[in-house]
Amino acid sequence: MKAIKYIILSLTMMLSMGIMAQEAAVLNEATAAATAEENLSVQEETAAVAEFAPVGAAEEDNVWQEMLDFFQTMGFINIDWRQLLMLCISFFLLYLAIKKQYEPLLLLPIAFGMLLTNLPGANMFHSELWTAFLDPNSPAYHSYGAILKEGGLLDVLYIGVKAGVYPCLIFIGVGAMTDFGPLIANPKSLLLGAAAQIGIFLTFLCANAFGFTEAQAGSIGIIGGADGPTSIFLTSRLAPELLGPIAIAAYSYMALVPVIQPPIMRALTTKKERAIKMKQLRAVSKTEKVVFPIMVTTVVALILPDAAPLIGCLMLGNLMKECGVVDRLSKTAQNELMNIVVIFLGLSVGATATGQSFLNIQTILILVMGIVAFGCGSAGGVLLAKLMNVFSKEKINPLIGSAGVSAVPMAARVSQTVGQEENPGNFLLMHAMGPNVAGVIGSAVAAGLLLTFLG
Repeated sequence: MKAIKYIILSLTMMLSMGIMAQEAAVLNEATAAATAEENLSVQEETAAVAEFAPVGAAEEDNVWQEMLDFFQTMGFINIDWRQLLMLCISFFLLYLAIKKQYEPLLLLPIAFGMLLTNLPGANMFHSELWTAFLDPNSPAYHSYGAILKEGGLLDVLYIGVKAGVYPCLIFIGVGAMTDFGPLIANPKSLLLGAAAQIGIFLTFLCANAFGFTEAQAGSIGIIGGADGPTSIFLTSRLAPELLGPIAIAAYSYMALVPVIQPPIMRALTTKKERAIKMKQLRAVSKTEKVVFPIMVTTVVALILPDAAPLIGCLMLGNLMKECGVVDRLSKTAQNELMNIVVIFLGLSVGATATGQSFLNIQTILILVMGIVAFGCGSAGGVLLAKLMNVFSKEKINPLIGSAGVSAVPMAARVSQTVGQEENPGNFLLMHAMGPNVAGVIGSAVAAGLLLTFLG
């Protein structure tokens, strides 16, 4: 009986424990459901609050972030002292071009190109692309495709400078506006134009002595020719890293011809020499004027092929003017073509005058040696004219020798002005135009020589 009682008691206890476990499981399920329901309610309330309350704050934060990002992209924040100084220099050049009218047709676009390239964040010119363009170890070596793909507006325009297109097109316009009649009538003036190029080679030696490479020294020396397109053409091939300061120096000194030349002319001549009257030049036939550009192109190109692009374009423009059968082309070269190319050339050359490339000791040396080259060129023509008078029966007024630099026609006008100071009845303009246009040919030939030996 006791065993039966123990069995019944054990079964009863097991049953009780099962019931209690089942009740505990039910209670746990109920608690979990309540907790989940409570959590869902909290999430819904949080979502509701997040849906309405923080919207304005989040949008406000985004607006402030956008304003901060915009503020950080402003040029005022990113400008450095070099860019600021270059902007001031561009303003000064604009003043000279507009107020003083110093070579405004080219100085104004050059100065404005300098302004554009030094505006921080504008990304119109990328000097690093052109550094890679010139680096044989770079994948972008001599690749205009990289320039077109990654460059800005001024990078694309600068291709015309690097490829030598703009200077040659300008020479077509110059040729179409040039009268070689005084040179043909007085062939001796060709010697005066050649003598004025001595400044190029003296400055080449001087620059090389100051530590510039031969290619850089040749580019600096060409400033002495007082021919902007020729300076750009040669420098873009020999020393493109110096293009900005050399172009600005060349055009600045061309504009300052009336200031630079007269003291040199007076210092090297006497009052009697400055008062010399010269006979009127003979008339030049149309046949001579037509044959001259063809002959010069052929002879120069056969002797010095590297000078062919500049000489050929110069004489093409002159031939279009003198032959009389393509007046439309001649007028286009003198006006529309010339004006368009001058804008592109000025902007792209000015773009190379960045703070990093311009503000250094090299630029100061270039400016100093440039004016030395210009002065030596002016003096060379005057001194050769004095020497020719020793052996010539018909005296030459030495003042016309200074016009051998190719600043056409400003240098010839300076010779006329200084001559009339001594003798108001003296008219030297047409006589001075001979050396003046000879200087254009001479500077192109000098550039060809330097390119042949240094390029």
